[in-house]
Amino acid sequence: MNKITQLFNIQYPIIQGGMIWNSGYKLASAVSNAGGLGLIGAGSMYPEVLREHIQKCKKVTSKPFGVNVPMLYPNIEEIMEIIVEEGVKIVFTSAGNPKTWTSFLKEKGITVVHVVSSSKFALKAQEAGVDAVVAEGFEAGGHNGREETTTLTLIPMVKEQIQIPLIAAGGIATGRGMLAVMILGADGVQIGSRFAASTESSAHTDFKQTILETKEGDTQVTLKELAPVRLIKNKFYQDIQELYTKCPSTEELKQLLGRARAKRGMFEGDLVEGELEIGQIAGLIHEIKPVKEIIEIIIDEFEIAKKEAIQL
Repeated sequence: MNKITQLFNIQYPIIQGGMIWNSGYKLASAVSNAGGLGLIGAGSMYPEVLREHIQKCKKVTSKPFGVNVPMLYPNIEEIMEIIVEEGVKIVFTSAGNPKTWTSFLKEKGITVVHVVSSSKFALKAQEAGVDAVVAEGFEAGGHNGREETTTLTLIPMVKEQIQIPLIAAGGIATGRGMLAVMILGADGVQIGSRFAASTESSAHTDFKQTILETKEGDTQVTLKELAPVRLIKNKFYQDIQELYTKCPSTEELKQLLGRARAKRGMFEGDLVEGELEIGQIAGLIHEIKPVKEIIEIIIDEFEIAKKEAIQL
């Protein structure tokens, strides 16, 4: 038992990132059933859709699962009420101040984890009373920290500052990656991109195929004036770069981004005009596999790498 398996009552210290448009109840329940902790991504769901996914998840797994809530979304009060009403026991919060909701959730007996991208915010999360933090490096897909700190440097820096359990995220898709961050001080890992390219991910099959084709250097963080986000370099990404040559205002950037751009790309499969969020580690993902198999491969590789490390 390590701190993370104990905290969530799970078999392996592997958490599936609550990614928008990828993380419905099918993915979350598959990860939980395979011994990890599955998270439903509330960021791409209207409140009633979230309720439906929680209810369906409860029907197909008896294991612990949680909900990831980006706090910058509207309807946050309604989302939190649904989480409480439906008896969800684990909530991961991100993109906001952990003080806002932590005590409300803790009073309801919910385990709270907050996602951070720096030691400063890890300390704030600890002060707010969260049970653990996810420290996410700049390699990660989707929304990212402004500090541009990579996982390799972020994990030991956060570890030095906090007493609560630490989960590493950003650039982890293999058993070797998992061992590396745990040697650096993490108690567990959160994995996003590898699960986006799983059979059970709710992403469009064309987007999953694109993940497999994504190589080193094919993603970039952009839109830092709005909220930094790592995207695959498709036509939409190139349009952003072209706009940047004209020194655009924040308003002009918002106008280009428009609405539902991520849904178009990842959920509806518009590979040209859609927003395609994935991590740098996509360059190591070569096959779409069922979640159970992905977790088995990661754990086997982790155990082999651990034995090899002892012999060094």
